[in-house]
Amino acid sequence: MTPRKAFWRGYLDCAPFTLIVVPYSMLFGVVARDAGLDVLQTMSMSVLVIAGASQFTAVALLQDQAPVFIALLASLAVNLRMAMYSAALVPHIGHAKFSVRALMAYLMVDQAFAVAVRTYEDRPDMTPPIKVAYYFGCMALICPFWYGFTLLGALVGQGIPASFSLDFAVPVCFIALTAPLLRSGPHIFAALVAGMAALVFAWVPWSLGLIIAALLGVFAGGQAELFLAARAKRLEP
Repeated sequence: MTPRKAFWRGYLDCAPFTLIVVPYSMLFGVVARDAGLDVLQTMSMSVLVIAGASQFTAVALLQDQAPVFIALLASLAVNLRMAMYSAALVPHIGHAKFSVRALMAYLMVDQAFAVAVRTYEDRPDMTPPIKVAYYFGCMALICPFWYGFTLLGALVGQGIPASFSLDFAVPVCFIALTAPLLRSGPHIFAALVAGMAALVFAWVPWSLGLIIAALLGVFAGGQAELFLAARAKRLEP
């Protein structure tokens, strides 16, 4: 496979996610305008952040009159998953020069990461240049759709009937992203703990329960990994 073919392979592999990205990005445009942001502010946020979950979190908290510091803290906590994404990608594309990695970091989105990392794991024969080309192919489809339909939602959002229920895209998006990546017991355990904790701490003001749930999920997953490693060592002959 040549880098050119790898690029277009990544582009096509991410194509199904446009069915989710379109309503998801439109919904952000609508919500941001409802929260009082103008079109320029809405687009500036989408272009600079490119992270739907943290954007929704920040807008919702600001709409609830939460302090700016809390909105930034919650958004940062939600976006910490990008640090984990980066760590997972280092063995595959960490060889790229700094300027290329900086561009990769800017363009990173959940959907493209999920597709890329799964392909890398399923195709260990891919060479480093092929992996880089594939990664950019994944990003090249998702990001323009995110920008374009955020703008469309910001411009015509008030005219979209409530019966369309664009908010269905948020849970569907993260289910589609998360489910294929739950490949081990610790992964599933971490997801269950985080999910239950999010429900238990839903009463915490300003969505800070999400931060608590994320920390508990990470801790639970880490402990599960340590438990399995210790058990395997005890069972060694």
